[in-house]
Amino acid sequence: TMDTFKQLILGIALASFTIFQVAFHFLSSWCSERLAPGFNTLNKKQKIEWNSRTVSTLHALVVGAFCLYILWFDDAVNADPVWGDATLVKINVAITTGYLISDLLLIIYYWNAIGDKFFVAHHLAALYAYYYVLGQGLLPYFANFRLLAEFSTPCVNQRWFFDVLGYPKSSKPNIVNGVTMTIMFFLVRIAVIPVYYGRMISTFGTEAFHRLGRAAQCAWIISSISLDIMNIMWMHKIARGCYKVLVVGRKQKVAIQKNGKLD
Repeated sequence: TMDTFKQLILGIALASFTIFQVAFHFLSSWCSERLAPGFNTLNKKQKIEWNSRTVSTLHALVVGAFCLYILWFDDAVNADPVWGDATLVKINVAITTGYLISDLLLIIYYWNAIGDKFFVAHHLAALYAYYYVLGQGLLPYFANFRLLAEFSTPCVNQRWFFDVLGYPKSSKPNIVNGVTMTIMFFLVRIAVIPVYYGRMISTFGTEAFHRLGRAAQCAWIISSISLDIMNIMWMHKIARGCYKVLVVGRKQKVAIQKNGKLD
């Protein structure tokens, strides 16, 4: 029955919350000590952020894979983006909701190490939108489409890992990751903007759109626009960083070869 499914969704969100908490407090350190010898040299603050980012990468990979599956194979959602059967999307959004609440609590608790007003705003905007998806099964296609953005997260985290482990900005792993990050971020957060809003605008004025009601319409449009403003700001920062590493890094190399030293 519907109630059983609601309990299942609640259970998944709770399980997700618990798993991400356990991953943060125990699993990340345990694995990192074995896989990244540099982990033990980090200070307390860095270890907190390291664990936070490990969990973030884990979440991104799980949710991202599920998200692609739904985009490719879930006909109900693709056929009716506003009211389609949201079973799989709800499961995926429940996983993300558990993660977002877990991460919000960690950000607040460890504010001195990982506090970031931007992230709090991002998480709250996402939770506000997901409330409608989980509560009423609205807009499954769009909720799922939004989760595609998670594919850029592992590269963003990896950049921080390299940085804190002392890899030079001009090292090959750093450059490869930086370029991959810029491309991924652009593809899953910026290039999809016209597709997303095209699909959104095509629902305006339809019976399906009116059935949403004013509150859900506002939640959908406002959270979408505010998330995209953040994405565009982040993209600008990432693109500048990538340009700096590629262009400035190359100029420095040329200068070193010329003079045998940095000028």
